[in-house]
Amino acid sequence: MSSRKGQRDAARVVREQLARERRRRRTIWVSAAAVVVLVIAGVIGWAVWSNQRSDTFTTPPGANAAGTGIVTGGGTVTVDVYEDFLCPVCKQFEGNTGATLEQLVAENKAKVVYHPVAYLNRFSTTEYSTRSSAASGCAAAGGKFREYAKALFDRQPPEGSAGLTDGELIDIGTGVGLDRGSFGSCVNDRTYRTWTEHVTDEASRSNVTGTPTVMVNGQPLDNPTPEALTAAVAAAGK
Repeated sequence: MSSRKGQRDAARVVREQLARERRRRRTIWVSAAAVVVLVIAGVIGWAVWSNQRSDTFTTPPGANAAGTGIVTGGGTVTVDVYEDFLCPVCKQFEGNTGATLEQLVAENKAKVVYHPVAYLNRFSTTEYSTRSSAASGCAAAGGKFREYAKALFDRQPPEGSAGLTDGELIDIGTGVGLDRGSFGSCVNDRTYRTWTEHVTDEASRSNVTGTPTVMVNGQPLDNPTPEALTAAVAAAGK
């Protein structure tokens, strides 16, 4: 009698173990399925967000076909310049090499595409990189991109500050000949903020990790001095 009871108890223990194992497996499969669903939802959400950022933007006049920069000149050699208006080294680059770029354009040796990226917002309490880049888009709409860009570097605020106010950005624009009414409305309305996001996103996708970055026909120029830039453009034009 006790032997049969022992057998029944053993069988019950086995059944309970099997039931627990089935429940554990069901839990694992349900959890795995939930993770898969969340991953798929995340991928879809990211794709929608990415497409919205990439495809929904207002491009200023004078931009290239991809909408990633403002074009000056029409030479056969393309020079891409990635700058952030809060970047101190970019200010130095503009002071040292800006005139050389303009000379290459004037001599029809190069087409220069300026990409005003917003990489340094973390060094401003008011997203100055984004605001100044968007304002440069407004300047491009008024036909004064280069004049405005140089003036922004002349008035560059220190990193870690609030940066220039929108009113000051507008004053700089009127100082280079832009109409206060139309330019001021463009700046205040953040007309080209989406364009700035697009320019910055595409620069990152092109592996531009810092500013200033200069490329001649797609090849990075490690030391973009006036002499090196002139030589690189001459070599690329042969």
